[in-house]
Amino acid sequence: QVQLVESGGGLVQAGGSLRLSCAASGRTFTRYGMGWFRQAPGKEREFVAAISWTTGSTFYADSVKGRFTISRDNAKNLVYLQMNSLKPEDTAVYYCAVVVKRGYNHSDKGAYDYWGQGTQVTVSS
Repeated sequence: QVQLVESGGGLVQAGGSLRLSCAASGRTFTRYGMGWFRQAPGKEREFVAAISWTTGSTFYADSVKGRFTISRDNAKNLVYLQMNSLKPEDTAVYYCAVVVKRGYNHSDKGAYDYWGQGTQVTVSS
């Protein structure tokens, strides 16, 4: 089994920053990509950002482009989401996920194989 644990969430004022981390552990697996998704109350889980583990290519939702940055630390088995210029509409539970097969659509939550429990991000106005 693969375990993903998110950390770094919290309460921040609009315009502030947070950095989320996601640590992967468990059985040895080949990851092809990792992503961040978020879910606000009453809304569906939506794509935020993703990174290809093989190429390092990054992808972002239009709503966060230019404000959020996804990165990885291969040696530490970590993926990060740096969130700047936060807005109240960024308030949500943020989840990290990993895909262990090729040929996936990075923005499709159904393509991801394992998920973390989520970390709450609250942005006050």
